[in-house]
Amino acid sequence: MPTLRAIVLLLTLCITLPTLAQTPTPPAPDADDSTSQIAPGQSPNELRTSAWQLLTDAAADPKHAQTRIQSLAALGLLGANPRSLKLIETAMADPDVDVRTAAALAAGQTHARAILPALRHLLKDPEPQVAYSAALALWRNGDRSGKSLLIAVVDGDRRSNATLLNGTEHDIDKTLHSPSALAKIGISEGAGLLLGPFGIGIAAYNYIARNGGNSARATALEALAQNPTDRTEALRKTFVAALDDKDPALRAAAARALALYHTPATAAAISHQFYDSKAPVRLNAAAAYLICSGASPASPHLNPSVTP
Repeated sequence: MPTLRAIVLLLTLCITLPTLAQTPTPPAPDADDSTSQIAPGQSPNELRTSAWQLLTDAAADPKHAQTRIQSLAALGLLGANPRSLKLIETAMADPDVDVRTAAALAAGQTHARAILPALRHLLKDPEPQVAYSAALALWRNGDRSGKSLLIAVVDGDRRSNATLLNGTEHDIDKTLHSPSALAKIGISEGAGLLLGPFGIGIAAYNYIARNGGNSARATALEALAQNPTDRTEALRKTFVAALDDKDPALRAAAARALALYHTPATAAAISHQFYDSKAPVRLNAAAAYLICSGASPASPHLNPSVTP
């Protein structure tokens, strides 16, 4: 006959073991990542708070410029959200040239009128790639403030033919006629100086390569996500399945793709990526969750006017 103490111990194990088995264990983050710990079982409001904390902490990371860049890539998804616009504007004064470039690109991606004055200020940045990115972002948002700067880039080293329109002269106009400055811009553009799941430029491609990523798969996923007429349940399931892929680039792209599937199940699937071991995945998931849960508008890049 078992003793009373043995019976009590057996009952305790029966109650606690299933609970322990159901508690998720977040993957260990990268050694150089700093991230807030997300507790399992959070409410939607708590998850929104956690999403903002992830983005804010990354945008202010004092040690890793690439983390700040990756946060800007995610913040650019949030459209005309005052909180994200403030973080982007703050990054425009960052000491790192690539962070300022990413801030200009993120500002352009939001299509928010409120950020245009800050973008115009970046036209005077001493680094050609920053001023160029700001001019390009302004132009794509219907603001012609950087037109003379873009003309200077077109003119290249043909100094005698370079002209400025509307009497507007930029501090770096002469610099932009330098072949070396133009080459620097060209290298950045050729490396993919566009906001994507992993940020911008050469560093982003190196990051994907180091982590075994395949950019073709992520590109294909993003192409599928850009078709608003095919935002079906079958495609949603494809994107959700990609959240568990071993390729971090694909996981990040999948989180972005799911942002406009405004269902509780989709939001829950995205929130699981707050635990991801890779910062770009966590940050894109944080921005996507805010959009999916209705806490933030989305960039027009994501076709927010069409929902499933």
